[in-house]
Amino acid sequence: DRHLQLQACPMNWPLGMGTDFRGVFDRRARQLHLFERVAGGSFRAPVTVVNDLSEEAAPHLPPGILKKALDETAMLDAAGESFDLAAIKAGDMTPVFFGSARNNFGVQLLLDGFLELSSPPRTQLTVSGPIAPDDPRFSGFVFKIQSNMDPRHRDQLAFVRVCSGRFQRDMRVFHPRTGESVRLSSSHKLLGRERETVDEAYAGDVIGIVGHAQFQVGDTLTEDKSILYRGIPRFLPEHLAYLHCADTAQSKRFRTGLEHLLQEGVVQPFSLHGASSGVPLLGAVGPLQFEVLQYRLQAEYGAKSRLEPAPWQVVRWVGPACAGEVKEDELPLDARLAADADGRPVLLFAKEWDCGYYLKHHPKVTLLRLPPGATLAAGN
Repeated sequence: DRHLQLQACPMNWPLGMGTDFRGVFDRRARQLHLFERVAGGSFRAPVTVVNDLSEEAAPHLPPGILKKALDETAMLDAAGESFDLAAIKAGDMTPVFFGSARNNFGVQLLLDGFLELSSPPRTQLTVSGPIAPDDPRFSGFVFKIQSNMDPRHRDQLAFVRVCSGRFQRDMRVFHPRTGESVRLSSSHKLLGRERETVDEAYAGDVIGIVGHAQFQVGDTLTEDKSILYRGIPRFLPEHLAYLHCADTAQSKRFRTGLEHLLQEGVVQPFSLHGASSGVPLLGAVGPLQFEVLQYRLQAEYGAKSRLEPAPWQVVRWVGPACAGEVKEDELPLDARLAADADGRPVLLFAKEWDCGYYLKHHPKVTLLRLPPGATLAAGN
């Protein structure tokens, strides 16, 4: 709620936790779904459905689990968010489902809810106007990049949301950011660890594309060069740190892993103006992103790292029209001039007061919370 401006509505509620997990209570249907354990979750767990969560459910649940579930659901009904389909469709509320993938239980309820609550393909905005899902021209955008989906091959998968037209495997499309024509030959649909080749897809479908390291999150892929999507809202980095390779013998793995993970957008890289050090300076929304980055570097690439907090907490991009007005020797004490991954000038301040002081004394300079043209995510 606080950070994403997104309300959460539990659609069901767990009955017990850990080894005491017995099933879930469907809050809308007022039904208990009680499961039987199967070896290793090798097949869908048999389910017993009981109407309503009340004292009459005592024959089906241990007393402690029943009492706790009654108390928790009563609190949810009184103080939790009420189900609002319109809010879900508008992106202001997210439904939450509980279950156990390990025991192969609750997955079907999640899939059923996904089909029921998901919106059909809708019109998307481009820089030149809206594109309807029934527009015959193929277009889509990259919304996620994931490395090491197959650790044996160190491959990288770009997830593409089809927005209009018809996708066909082996088709050639235009990649506006690089100006290149690319062939989409290795296309897949994924469910868990399983992959299946996709020959065609339509608006609303998500496909995985392998073999294009140049793709970045927010990139447009299209048959028509006039189509360019506005990109994906981004969060403002609020934490900066240097990431050191902890073992020089692992430096090659460290560089390779960091390059792949930066393409995913796990964190944002910056380079200080005039700096001679090759130690990466990274920006993140919160410390957890750094922890995830370090864990994946070691787990997936075998490279240990050491994090060194940087003295800046405020990141601002310089407006394109006034880049020439910024002089590093006129910045407040401890502020620095830097550049992002695309070479756009950025100012780093130790605190908000320094940023305000600089703007007060340099009225011709415009500072932006995100790169020019980018969209700020809600909560920033």
